[in-house]
Amino acid sequence: MDFLVSSAIFVVVFAIAIIVITSREGDANANKVARRMAPLPEDNPQDIDITRQVRKPEQGLLTFLYRTSLLRSLEQSIWQAGLYMRTSEMMLIIVLTFFAGATLTKMLVPDSLFALGGGLMGASLPVFYLRFRRRRRLKAFGLQLPHALDLLRSSLEAGHSLLRGMQVVVQEFSDPLGGEFRTVLEQTRIGLPLPRALNELLKRMPEDDLRLLVVAVKVQSEVGSSLAAIIGRLSEIVRTRQRLRLQIKALTAQSRMGGMIVALLPAIVLGAFSLIQPGYTHVLFNDPTGIKILKAAIVMDTIAFLIIKRMLRVDY
Repeated sequence: MDFLVSSAIFVVVFAIAIIVITSREGDANANKVARRMAPLPEDNPQDIDITRQVRKPEQGLLTFLYRTSLLRSLEQSIWQAGLYMRTSEMMLIIVLTFFAGATLTKMLVPDSLFALGGGLMGASLPVFYLRFRRRRRLKAFGLQLPHALDLLRSSLEAGHSLLRGMQVVVQEFSDPLGGEFRTVLEQTRIGLPLPRALNELLKRMPEDDLRLLVVAVKVQSEVGSSLAAIIGRLSEIVRTRQRLRLQIKALTAQSRMGGMIVALLPAIVLGAFSLIQPGYTHVLFNDPTGIKILKAAIVMDTIAFLIIKRMLRVDY
């Protein structure tokens, strides 16, 4: 009975968290654009422009965390995931899921260390969802980018300016690329220089392929050259990089899947024996020595999973 109650509490809390996150997507487009036009936090506090909202200095835990870049990184991840919500709301969701996970684990296994681990797992669920949204949005942006570059090149070759080409891109492409370029245009209309607006776009969408476009625009504005030819060549480079990325992902798929299976196999076997022959795992959950062995196994399995994941990551 306690298990059902605790499970229901955890499901309700997590459902509320997802509803709060997804409900932000139904906001008016004007409110989204207005909030997106504010630049992301700068490393140099002296670089202030007209789009910066000057806030009064505050004291407290959130201010301390923001100064240590923890909340700043979380805020950037929220923006990059396309969720236009406050950092304090995301922190509240993380705290609620932490207590829900800790309570559920405490009812199942009466051990403080397991309860702490369960709470951390619960708190990581909103973070994983945020990373999933961010990764999916960046992937969609990267897939749209070569086609947008082709359209920009065609507009420039037809005699239009770069800003006019961006307007065509906004009209032809949906989110995320269309919305992000719309933000760039709105920022330039209120007086922000185009290179600075593209830098803000790069912070919201940290794609290496987009970085090439920003560098190309900067070089063209300072040195002067055929921007249409540069963007055309850039489109070919982006497509080549994406093709190589897919080839690397395909070549490492077997190793990555093997690492996941090896990491999850102990938990799967333990769960299977707990259901089929509970007597085999009774010592692990009730005897003090068995609990210590289980804790050590969880720690070592987690470390092994992280090591395998790092070994299979390809930097290029």
